[in-house]
Amino acid sequence: MPIIGLGTWQMEDDDRASCVAALRAGLDAGATHVDTAELYGWGVVEELVGEAIAGRRDEIFLVSKVHPRNAARAKVLRACEQSLARLRTDHLDVYLLHWRESHPLEDTLGALEELVTSGKIRAWGVSNFDENDLDEALRLVGPGKIACNQVLYHLEERAIEHAVLPWCKQHGVALVGYSPFAVGRFLRGRGKAVVEEIARARGATARQVVLAFLTREPALFTIPKSADPEHTRENAAAADLVLTPDELARIDAAFPTGRPRGLPTG
Repeated sequence: MPIIGLGTWQMEDDDRASCVAALRAGLDAGATHVDTAELYGWGVVEELVGEAIAGRRDEIFLVSKVHPRNAARAKVLRACEQSLARLRTDHLDVYLLHWRESHPLEDTLGALEELVTSGKIRAWGVSNFDENDLDEALRLVGPGKIACNQVLYHLEERAIEHAVLPWCKQHGVALVGYSPFAVGRFLRGRGKAVVEEIARARGATARQVVLAFLTREPALFTIPKSADPEHTRENAAAADLVLTPDELARIDAAFPTGRPRGLPTG
């Protein structure tokens, strides 16, 4: 799947026609990894995505997420059916548990495996799981089952690099970073000049440089959200930008990972 996809969080607050146009522009530009969730507008965004991808399902790597309040086996199965209906499709490429709460993980993962068996989903993954959660999931299902872990990841929040990213690389689990532009806090502080200088030198934009850094390793994917077609095309084009070791080192120094700490979620 494309390393740079299309996020849809908070699209329920944007102009619907602009969102549909932005998603279609992203698909045209090759960003055919589309991520959504039942939580986003409680179905509104899934319906919007269904409209945007109509007639193009075969091109798309489609991901949605089940809310933890629906983590019980029967509720997972029902929630998936409802998401499929809103998305106007008969299957998802990956279905994620949005985050973990108190419901037994074994029951939830059993339901996800049942959905794979029935053909409703092709694979499943998790979101906002730290290394201990991932260890438990691995013990329950064995290797090769967890497709990905979706977590917060941007230049000013690199906590996942301490333990979560190494875990994912060790076990062959893709790491999908959300909010790569830090939800309105894009490029603050002294690191901004470093990114902008590299962008000028490469004939790229600062956003493209950031996305290239956040997908610099084979295990890393990202899903920037945009309701603007031009920004979506800009984001998608970052997939062709490969930063040099020197450029990577400069960005790494400008945005240090900091001391090990718990998994961030916002």
